[in-house]
Amino acid sequence: MQNARRRTGLSQALLAACFVLAPGIAAALTTSLTAPGASDELRKRLTEASSIMNAETNGLSDAQELLAASLSDYTTLVQILYDEGYFSPVVNIRVNGREAANIPLLDPPATVRTVAISVQTGRAFTFGQARVAPLTQGTELPERFAPGKTATTGAIRDAASAGVQAWRNAGHAKANVGQQRIVANNRQAVLDADITLAPGPKLRFGKLHIPRDSTVRPEAIGRIAGFPTGEVYDPEKVQTVGTRLRRTGSFSSVTLNEAETPNPDGTLDFDAVVVDQVPRRVSFGASVSSSQGMELSASWMHRNLFGNAERFQIEGNVSNIGGDEPIDGGLSIRLDQPAKLGPDDSIFYLGQIGTDNQEHYKLTRFYLGGGVRRVFSDNLYAELGVNAGLSRSDDVFGERDFYMMTFPLRVNWDRRDSKVSATRGFFLDSFVTPYLGLKDTESGLSGYFDARGYLSLTSTASVVLAGRVQLGTVIGPSLADVSPEFLFYSGGAGTVRGQPYESLGVPVNGGISGGRSLLAVSAEVRGRITDTISLVGFFDIAAVGRDQFVSSGSPYHSGAGLGVRYDLGGLGPLRLDLALPVEGSTDDGLQFYLGIGQAF
Repeated sequence: MQNARRRTGLSQALLAACFVLAPGIAAALTTSLTAPGASDELRKRLTEASSIMNAETNGLSDAQELLAASLSDYTTLVQILYDEGYFSPVVNIRVNGREAANIPLLDPPATVRTVAISVQTGRAFTFGQARVAPLTQGTELPERFAPGKTATTGAIRDAASAGVQAWRNAGHAKANVGQQRIVANNRQAVLDADITLAPGPKLRFGKLHIPRDSTVRPEAIGRIAGFPTGEVYDPEKVQTVGTRLRRTGSFSSVTLNEAETPNPDGTLDFDAVVVDQVPRRVSFGASVSSSQGMELSASWMHRNLFGNAERFQIEGNVSNIGGDEPIDGGLSIRLDQPAKLGPDDSIFYLGQIGTDNQEHYKLTRFYLGGGVRRVFSDNLYAELGVNAGLSRSDDVFGERDFYMMTFPLRVNWDRRDSKVSATRGFFLDSFVTPYLGLKDTESGLSGYFDARGYLSLTSTASVVLAGRVQLGTVIGPSLADVSPEFLFYSGGAGTVRGQPYESLGVPVNGGISGGRSLLAVSAEVRGRITDTISLVGFFDIAAVGRDQFVSSGSPYHSGAGLGVRYDLGGLGPLRLDLALPVEGSTDDGLQFYLGIGQAF
């Protein structure tokens, strides 16, 4: 009896569980979308845009939610069809077999089991009339907005936008779309689009109203902005003003809002809205290689030191930790004062003290200096400085002291799509440094040029070719009269991977000196395996010359290897390279390099 009662109780519990689970089972949703005659691409667009087709992803399960999603899909799907040139479509959405539009909102079904979407695209329309007027000189309308072309709402929007933007570029800041006449002829499948623009008056820049809630002084903001009061309105100049303010690093956000109405004198005022950046930043870095050991670096920055958006930075590094040479390091400071000579011109002051303990030389140096920086565009800037310094070296030529004034000129042109992991574009960085020797130091000129290029072989940048060329020269004094800081070595992560750091130079007196010239070439093939992991194959070769230019008799070496990259987002990839020597004698064998960011 007891066993029978237990079985009866268990059966009742299972039956009750079935009743509890039954609503969930009954409510399982089945969706479908059919579009006879539509392309696979259009069908995919419709499916991805449909709320009901993505109900599970969107977290929709309640009957009321599912009905609302079905109703919203009418507008969504029709708009996509209009965008594709189908202006007489028929869209049916049946919920549990009933047209969703006919289901009373106050009496929805208790559960939604099936939703079936049927799309009949109809004929694709073409433009009959395609007109935007009036147009200013130089306006370029999209080619797809023309009689006979497939009529799409996207083409109409782009044409109207192009017309308005051209008027704005010509100084008509308040240009807008006036009237629109769009008529669809269903019988002939033709769409007529007639858009009338309202250019408004030609305006000049008025005043820039500057906020007073920023820690950067208002007069400093105005000086940095360089607002072009009195000049003819130009949207690019508005963009330039915003870029100047963002470039200081003192603001996390910069917005320039134009006034709703122009002033009676034909000028247009703007309001600057800025959000201060956190003033201080501390950063750390580390890299490891098999021969150089570990290098640690740290920096401290203040973005608004005296209230005028000055940037003050202190950087320090310690290297050769666990490497082949004694530990060395350095400390440097730099202060940038923006807009001291104009909105695009800043003044900087700098200083450095440090010691390099390398296999072929030891160098201790100290210098102070300053200079000016000119920003020509978002991609191009130049710096010209004057420094005074002294250094003491101990190398193959013995102990020597150098006293000099240097006049470094740097030009940097960066057209890469990413600074940390480029897939297209180029980068050019050049340094030309005439120097004046004091006491017994010889005068001369040092030059270094770094050119990098990137080419994506696929539309998704899954395969990228990257190349780098480095050129260096010292003109004037003989090899024995040049400080090691201006001479060139090769080997290591910056030149030839697979060869020990600075292992290639010029043979002198049974030892190695840096050369007066350098030619280094690197090539990489980067292939993305997953969204975060890439493989890299590379080859590096370099030559170092005794004279001011590398010749066919200059010593050279090369290396090759494979690398792995793991994408860290905005920081760039975590990099691991394994390399072996190809040409050039070395007893170190396999070299490895670990760091953050691409090798170049």
